[in-house]
Amino acid sequence: MNRINQLFSNNPKDLLSIYFCAGTPILDGTANVIRTLEKHGVNMIEIGIPFSDPMADGIVIQNAATQALRNGMSLRLLFQQLQSIRQDVKIPLVLMGYLNPIMQFGFENFCARCAECGIDGVIIPDLPFKDYLEQYHPIADKYDIKVIMLITPETSEKRIREIDEHTDGFIYMVSSAATTGAQQDFDEQKRAYFKKIESMKLRNPRMVGFGISNKATFDAACEHASGAIIGSRFVTLLNEEKDPEKAIIKLKELVTR
Repeated sequence: MNRINQLFSNNPKDLLSIYFCAGTPILDGTANVIRTLEKHGVNMIEIGIPFSDPMADGIVIQNAATQALRNGMSLRLLFQQLQSIRQDVKIPLVLMGYLNPIMQFGFENFCARCAECGIDGVIIPDLPFKDYLEQYHPIADKYDIKVIMLITPETSEKRIREIDEHTDGFIYMVSSAATTGAQQDFDEQKRAYFKKIESMKLRNPRMVGFGISNKATFDAACEHASGAIIGSRFVTLLNEEKDPEKAIIKLKELVTR
């Protein structure tokens, strides 16, 4: 069974997934960040593939991607860094990146390398759902790579149900149509959106992302989904501390106190 499916089968609530950008704060620190996060009880990790035009990301993750590219990070190098990660890391690992560098690498080659390294899923925010169904779904399935699709408050119920029917792993529930970035709390409109999606009784579990930064937002996400994805807040702490252990300890204090 794919590790993503196993995670949601065994631990259906209050899951914590962390995003960070590969190649930051230092070029060769990617594997260390992953191992440190697992050591501190993180349930799943999203590893960002840096790109020069990350359209869904706020300034924090944009800056991290820019720094990673300046450090020399590339998709080819990332796969080299992850080659032996499954010798000791057991939790699900998901690559998050934009279509351009993946297409330059070649989608089937990309999926094959993911499988070799033990990557369980991918998130490609600018991959149209129609293109996924027609061109990419069979290839991803061949290598047991779960393609995780995003939904927002603007996504129609019809499209949500189509995504639920034709994907596997989990659904990434974006808290708003804005870019990534920390928020202090979720307003009633966002909470109503969470409740609405929960009431649809979808086949796939859901994780809430964008704006999760403290206990209030983490608890609100977990109330109506399987868990939360934290990106910008951790990326900020990692940049400030230059030490993944100090960064994740501070983050967990923020979301639990």
